[in-house]
This record gives sequence, structure tokens and C-alpha cells, in this order.
Amino acid sequence: NDEPKYHRKPHAILFPYPLQGHVIPFVNLAVKLASNGFTITFINTQSIHQQISKTGRSNINDNEGNDLFSGARKSGLDIRDESIYDCFPVDFDRSLNHDKFFEAILNDFVFHVDEVVGKLMISNPTPNILIADTFYVWSSTIAKKYNLVNVSYWTEPALVYSVYYHMDLLKQNGHYDCIENKREDIIDYIPGVKAIKPTDLPSYLQSDDTNMVVNRIIKRAFKEVKNVDFIICNTLQELEPETITALQKYHSIYAIGPIFSPGFTNTSVSTSLWSESDCTDWLDAKPHGSVLYISFGSYAHTNKETIVEIACGLMVSEVNFIWVLRPDIVSSEESDYLPIGYEDNIKDRGLIVPWCCQTAVISHSAVGGFLTHCGWNSIMESIWCSVPFICFPLLTDQFTNRKLVVDDWKIGINLRDEGSISRDEVAEKVKFLMKGKEAEEMKQRIKKIKKELEDGLAINGSSQVNFIKFMGDLESILQLNHIAK
Repeated sequence: NDEPKYHRKPHAILFPYPLQGHVIPFVNLAVKLASNGFTITFINTQSIHQQISKTGRSNINDNEGNDLFSGARKSGLDIRDESIYDCFPVDFDRSLNHDKFFEAILNDFVFHVDEVVGKLMISNPTPNILIADTFYVWSSTIAKKYNLVNVSYWTEPALVYSVYYHMDLLKQNGHYDCIENKREDIIDYIPGVKAIKPTDLPSYLQSDDTNMVVNRIIKRAFKEVKNVDFIICNTLQELEPETITALQKYHSIYAIGPIFSPGFTNTSVSTSLWSESDCTDWLDAKPHGSVLYISFGSYAHTNKETIVEIACGLMVSEVNFIWVLRPDIVSSEESDYLPIGYEDNIKDRGLIVPWCCQTAVISHSAVGGFLTHCGWNSIMESIWCSVPFICFPLLTDQFTNRKLVVDDWKIGINLRDEGSISRDEVAEKVKFLMKGKEAEEMKQRIKKIKKELEDGLAINGSSQVNFIKFMGDLESILQLNHIAK
């Protein structure tokens, strides 16, 4: 083969969805690709960019506070930082006006994307790859216009992808979007998915209002994903083998996850949307495995009654705990939700903070359990630290992620099985996880899965092999595009 090898440097434009749970795996992917010789242009919305750089200033020099990747560049990586207008002023409350915001992301955001990508096409090296979050509905339009290889990055488990991908099957079988009563029997007809209960579907597919903006986004995104060149997925092949194998019949899909920041807890890139409290001294003073960590993530909300029942249950349990309580956990308009005098009553064994560096906390030897909303990043990080779960899903993929943790892998328990939450049940489940003999078996199982993650991320492990295959396939398509020109 005398054909000259294609040598133009790969330059990928990365577009995470504007939520912290999506930004984190995109940042980790940016660092991984840049470490493999790629030039990366990373594009956050102005609102996310400003939130991260504001909180990041406490960790880095002030003059670098607006550049998320300055630390990564100092270590020799070519990652450029851009921000994009998302149709609203920076101080607009996107959480409070959720539907209005996502309506604009669905319909109007593409015009700003087009403008930014158009300007980037004169940079050196010229961009030749687009890596957009699967939930964006415009990737093929932009990729086609600028002759970019179109890569979709799915930041959740393959199981959730598969459920969304087969929404038409759910509809045909009466489990979604039906005029009659929805069926409640087990769903066993999705390729590569043994069985799933309707209550384990992502929350948007359990909703009766199938015309909500999020449902319209999902519908369009999963039509759009059929046009992409490659899909990369932030999961481990060994954790979801049947599902991934079934999906590979439709797509070039590569399980390359979980992608963690190098060194896991020490990252040179800030991804936090809030200022982080340092909990190290408090944790250092607590016995090994005695602390329950509680966090419901960066986005989902719950109600005041639930917070009060959890608070009282924690008090009754007599277990040490760190509880991350975002100021807007109930709503941006209500920040006074704990029982009066609560922090004084628990001060010796409980620490309540608005936000913290989660990886630093769960990797601390004092932490022995995690009460979680079941965000995918949280699950992967906690498995990496061998910390078992109490599951309390609130929104979207979290219900499906819970199924994997509790029913399939058996490394966690449910906070409640049905109905509203009660303080007695909270206390009982907390004591079971932190002090119960049966919980020991769960800890052994989570260590086995942690070993699978380590093996998968090692040099000859499945995630590493899939990543190298993805890069090789990417280079082949770049070569073809180059010859076609």
C-alpha cells in the first residue's frame, strides 16, 4: 500500500450538554484525547463557563480563573477553551425556568453553534471532528456543513441508551405514550435487555405528558443519533455486555468508560458549579468506614418534607454523616428547609455543606456508604472507591441506574420501595448499610466490580482496547474524507 498516510492532526470540537453531570465526563474525555495527541476545542455555554470559573478561582490564580484548561495546557495538552451563548443572559435562572430554557436548547441553540463552529474553521489545525452530547439534536446538520466526522458521546449507561433508542417498541407494546392505561407488566422485548420494570424506565418515559420539552428532545436526539459516524459510551463493556453487543448491530458503538480524571481526585480542570467545602479535617477525625456520604447531585430537586424526613432519620440512626445540601435542592426560591436547630443537634457527628469535591470525600477511608440520587458519575466514582449505596433516584436516568445498582449488581439497597419516605425507614436503611452484617456481602461484591473497572481501564483492558479501536477507526474515516477532497 503506497498510499501516503493521512497525517493532519486530529482537532475535535467538544460540546457537552449544559449540565454538570454531562460536563464532567466531557472534560475527562478532552484530557484523554489531548493526551493521545488531539487538539481539543472545548465549548461550554457562557452560563456554565462562568459558574465553573467563578468557583474555580478559589483553587487557581485569579488571572487564570476564566480559563478552565490552563492547568492542562501547562502540562503540555492542546485544549482550547471557548464559550457559547445559550439564548439567555448569564443570570437567567435556568433551573427555575427549566422548560423555557430547554425549549431554546432544542430549537434555537443551533444558530449559535453554527456561528461558533464557522469561526473555528479558520483555526490551526482546522477542526475535523465534532464530538457532541447525544442529547443535542443538531450534530448531523453541523457536521455535514463543515465536513466534520460526527461522533456522539453518551455519558450515561448503555441500558439507558437502549431504552431511549427503542422508544418505538415501548410505544407499540403499550408501555409508553398510550392513550389507554399504560401496561405495568415487565418489559422483556428490548434487544439486549433481559427484563426491566416500567418503574425502572427513565422518569420522562414514565410520564403521561409525552409532549414535554424533554420528551421532544429525546425523540429528536434518538432520531438524530442514527446519522452519526461513531458513538462512544461512558460505560464498561463487562458491566453491560449483552446490551452493548445488541446495540453494536445498529451502530459503531464503543464502551470506553468510565473515563476518570487522571489521578481520580486531583484534576487540573475544575468542573464544579459551586464553591467546594473542604471536609478533610472533619473526615480525618472519624473512624474507618463510619461516615455516610449523602448527595443528590448538581441538578435534581426534591421537596421540603423529604429533606425533613431524611434529616430526622439521620439523627435517629446515630451514624456519622456528611450531607451535601445545595441551597436550591428544594427550589431556587426556598432555602430554609431543615428543622429548627438541626445543625446544633447533630454537630458532633454530622457535617452539612452546600457542595464539596465528591471524589475527595468518597475516596476517604472514613466513608463507608453513599446515599445517592444515582447519577451515573456518582455510581462509577463510588464503585471505584468500593463504597456501597442507598439509592434514592429523583429524575431522568437515575431510576434505570438504580436498577443496575440494586437489582443487577446487588451493590446497593433502595431507600424506599414505594410511597413517600419516612424517618423510620431512613434510619433503618442507614443502619443496615453502615452497621448491618448483610452489608458486608455487598461490600465484597462492590470490590469485585471495582476490580472489573480497574481491569477494563488497564492497558489491555476492554475500555482501553475499545478506545484504541475508536481512534483507529476515526483515523480511517479522516483519511477517506481527506482523499475524497
